[in-house]
Amino acid sequence: MTFSQWLIFFLAVQVIHALGTWKLYAKAGRKAWESIVPVYNAIVLMKIINRPKWWVILLFIPIINLLMFPIIWIETIRSFGRNSRQDTWLVVLTLGFYIYYVNYALDVKYIENRSLKPRTSTGEWVSSIAFAVIAATLVHTYFMQPYTIPTSSLEKSLLIGDFLFVSKFHYGARVPMTTVAAPMVHDTLPLIKTRSYLNKPQLPYLRLPALQKIKQNDIVVFSWPVDTVEQFFKKTNRRIRKPIDKKSNYVKRCVGLPGDSLEIRDGYVFINGKKNELPDRARLQFFYDTDTDGQPLSVKSLKNRYHVREGGQLRDGNYILNLTHEDAQLLSKNPTVKSLERRIMSKGEGEDVFPNVASLRWNKDNYGPIHIPKKGETVELNAQSLPFYKKVIVEYEKNSLRVAEGQIYLNNSSEPVSQYTFKQDYYWMMGDNRHNSEDSRYWGFVPFDHVVGKPVFIWFSWNSDGQGLGKIRWERLFTTVGGSGKPVSYFWPFVGLMVALYVFNWIRKRKKA
Repeated sequence: MTFSQWLIFFLAVQVIHALGTWKLYAKAGRKAWESIVPVYNAIVLMKIINRPKWWVILLFIPIINLLMFPIIWIETIRSFGRNSRQDTWLVVLTLGFYIYYVNYALDVKYIENRSLKPRTSTGEWVSSIAFAVIAATLVHTYFMQPYTIPTSSLEKSLLIGDFLFVSKFHYGARVPMTTVAAPMVHDTLPLIKTRSYLNKPQLPYLRLPALQKIKQNDIVVFSWPVDTVEQFFKKTNRRIRKPIDKKSNYVKRCVGLPGDSLEIRDGYVFINGKKNELPDRARLQFFYDTDTDGQPLSVKSLKNRYHVREGGQLRDGNYILNLTHEDAQLLSKNPTVKSLERRIMSKGEGEDVFPNVASLRWNKDNYGPIHIPKKGETVELNAQSLPFYKKVIVEYEKNSLRVAEGQIYLNNSSEPVSQYTFKQDYYWMMGDNRHNSEDSRYWGFVPFDHVVGKPVFIWFSWNSDGQGLGKIRWERLFTTVGGSGKPVSYFWPFVGLMVALYVFNWIRKRKKA
């Protein structure tokens, strides 16, 4: 939907509200015309149902408003004496249209000073749960989202089993575009494993003001641009076109910013001709061919000594190990190891990488140079450049495009175009685990409207290979994602603070008693 379409929809909702409540406004001592004035009618309604005015704000926050509407419907009919369980179910199941019946068919009286306390313990329990869900959804959607690291693409910086808090406000919280969706779940409902949202209606893309821009080498969570999988990590033949905010979440390092020229030489990234220097916490990993001249090499022991995450044996004495440069140097001193060589595809050795042009002969280790689009920037559009920017033009910026007799036409125009101006910024995302990361090398640019947020905090970390309490990576609990030097855990200071607060609260209650 466009903004114009949403304006029409919003005005239609106001008319529906006015037709269903104008008599009730009058019975509550208000003017009937107050029921049709947008926003003002909501403020007046809060007075009628004896609820705080700030509830009006919640009615205009996407996703939150879906949770608030049933509460408002129930409160409205209860303000006119319809308190039975049957009334409550009818107003919810009819999506509020039961209020029409109350408005036109029943002779109800306004209860000005009704009690707002639930009449039963069940009602009190349901009320508490409802507002807890609303508060959690508000935080989850607009401030901080929990996230789990599912893959090893950022191994060493972020580990499989890390549980993160991802800040939505650093880069500006993205207002949900999918308006009808289950709260606090992503694209799939738990247990029943079905889609958790409706494709329509969709809000236009909107982002709240940001605290900062994405910086070089920031770790970023984003919606995977090419996601069409029915369910993440589940093999299926079904392909589903998802709304942007319901695509699978990925986490990678942003190595290329809008307007940059990026090239990969022998596995290392160069930005505008200069080698990209990663933060000291980052550890690049590559596959290494290891020859022990027929001698056995205990991969299990290496996982402890050299932090090898993944390894495999090709034949007697020959191994492929996934190592950082530091681990490779240490392993090379092992007397069992006769040779250790980083596995790099040579320049000119072709591989199926973006933009999937075989004549380029690019691969994951020798790639580019490629230009990263920047908002407001204009590029030449021809047969050579089109493969790089076609997905941007058609998929991400919603233009129609056709090529006829060597000419490029946009949006059903009869005049061919030779230039294109980008409407938003794009980024190049890669994993530090260079030979074990599905990233921009395979599917291209990440649009800014796909950016979710910035990981800021590891609150828990689980090692599935451990035993008992050893499964918990205690040294990673309550550590920051950014910064330099060895991560410092703030878990025990946090525990101490919680104990101190508990003791303080206990003493305060004892004094009151």
